[in-house]
Amino acid sequence: MEFTVSDLAVARGGIPVLEGVAFTVAAGAALVLRGPNGCGKTTLLRTLAGLQPPLAGTVSAPADAMAYAAHADGLKPTLTVAENLRFWAAIYGHADIAPALSALNLAELARRPAQNLSAGQKRRLGLARLLVTGRPVWVLDEPTVSLDTASVALFAGVLRGHLATGGTALIASHIALGLDEARDLDLTRFRARSGGPHARAASGGFDEAFA
Repeated sequence: MEFTVSDLAVARGGIPVLEGVAFTVAAGAALVLRGPNGCGKTTLLRTLAGLQPPLAGTVSAPADAMAYAAHADGLKPTLTVAENLRFWAAIYGHADIAPALSALNLAELARRPAQNLSAGQKRRLGLARLLVTGRPVWVLDEPTVSLDTASVALFAGVLRGHLATGGTALIASHIALGLDEARDLDLTRFRARSGGPHARAASGGFDEAFA
C-alpha cells in the first residue's frame, strides 16, 4: 500500500528533533532513512508505528497496517522458536508459521528455546515475526543488527519478496541491502530548529521512553 507522510514533526524526551518531514512511498517500494546517530531515525519510526504521537503533521497509513521491528527482538526466552512464532501468529490471526521458518532459515531450530539461540539467530527469529503479521507496511529499525553477511542477504531476499507482493518498507539502516526498489532519505535536512515553531508543543512533556 502507498504510504504518505506530510509535514511531520517529532520529539524525543520532549525536545523536537525533526520537523517538516514529508515523503511518499509507493506500494512495492522501500525508503531507507539515513543520517548520523541521534538525528531522529528511531524517533521517527516509533512515531510512524503509532508508539508515540507526532507534534504535527499527518501519516496516511493507520497503525494497524504496520508491523514494527525495533532494536529488541521481542522474544520470550523460555519458548521455542516455533512457539514464539505461533504466539505472534495467533495475535495476528494466522496459523501457518512454516513459511516464516523457512524464509529466515529457522526450520532446523524450531524446537530450540529462544534463550539458547545466538544473537544472530535471535535476530532472524525477531524478523520472522514480520511474516506472520500479514501487515503491508514494515517499519524496520536497524534490522540487520547482529546478522552475518549470509543472513543479511537472506533478509534482503525476504524484503524483496514483501515488496514484490505490493508491500511497503521504511527502514533505518547503515547497511546497504542492495534493493533496487529502495531510495534513500537523508533526515539531516529535517532537523528541528532551536526555538522553532514546535518547541512549545513539545514542552507538554510526553517522553517516548515511557511509550
